[in-house]
Amino acid sequence: MNVHSSTARTAEEAIAAQEALPPLTNEAATQVAMSNTLLTPRFYTTDFDEMDAIDVTPVRDEWDKLIAQMKSDPNNGHFKKNADWDNVDWDGMEPGLKAEFIDFLISSCTAEFSGCVLYKEMKRRGTNADITTLFQLMARDEARHAGFINDALREAGIAVNLGFLTQAKKYTYFRPKFIYYATYLSEKIGYARYITIFRHLEAHPEHRFHPIFKWFREWCNDEFSHGEAFALLLKTDPNLTNSRMNRLWIKFFLTAVYSTMWVRDHQRPAFHAALGVDPAWYGQEVFRKTSEISKQVFPMTLDIDSPRWIPNLERMQAANEQIAAGRKQGGFGGWVRRMAGSAGAAIAFVALLTIPVEKNAVPANPRLEPAY
Repeated sequence: MNVHSSTARTAEEAIAAQEALPPLTNEAATQVAMSNTLLTPRFYTTDFDEMDAIDVTPVRDEWDKLIAQMKSDPNNGHFKKNADWDNVDWDGMEPGLKAEFIDFLISSCTAEFSGCVLYKEMKRRGTNADITTLFQLMARDEARHAGFINDALREAGIAVNLGFLTQAKKYTYFRPKFIYYATYLSEKIGYARYITIFRHLEAHPEHRFHPIFKWFREWCNDEFSHGEAFALLLKTDPNLTNSRMNRLWIKFFLTAVYSTMWVRDHQRPAFHAALGVDPAWYGQEVFRKTSEISKQVFPMTLDIDSPRWIPNLERMQAANEQIAAGRKQGGFGGWVRRMAGSAGAAIAFVALLTIPVEKNAVPANPRLEPAY
């Protein structure tokens, strides 16, 4: 019996469904997904024994409600082409837009699949029923998302080899608490990004140049529920958000995630122009939503209205362009250019870190519902 990734009950089923599809010449797409830079999605590994020891007793009531909601599987069968999927004229698409959109899809596929790989490994290595159940459900969702993006890419004649990525991509080790901070933010900022685009195109359908954007509302709600799970994990240990050192780490990860998103989005001007979106407006709108949401568990937000905020993001963007130009130039001159760009990016990042945060009270119950 054939299973489509959209109805797969596990991540393994979803990956197998993708691998069963007719092969495509996908070396270029897979190579892009394989790259490791500061701006590309990474694959992570961690101390799985420490994560397996998590006790969710302090958040048991909300935990059981969230797991029940995820088990009910409201998006079963959603991530699949249907009558709402319009024909895409890939050959007629403006070349600059086509290149940036394909890069966006490959990057998104890699990011979704990196979550799948991490969650799947947590489930495989764990014995704690609460934790393994959660990560099995999240791995299922992320595998469906990655499979759906790959289905969209196949129309352009390419696809990412998900099985090959699992085996060949370099893994980065993060301590469990860093996984909590980074993944919580990744899931919540993913929600903010998708819902902002969805609402914009809902109001301006003339800018919906590809049908995949019609699926963003349900997609972002998966991201939201995953973020809720990590909010509850953070609540199991007050030290994760209350100690002075961990508050500094939270500020670091907020700054790193926001600035990376800003620089990455400004690399795709044709993509955002086609959507009818100014990347600077979009960035601030996503930061604002994410900051409001993150008050559920983080005791501070970044001051994104500081007069030093956007100028230093722009300096990071300019430094990234200098690094890219040096890499393209090659040789000793290119190396000097890259080193100067790296130094400029580091100075701008430190300047962002020195902007005072805005403190807030954290509610006893962190659970939220999608509100945008």
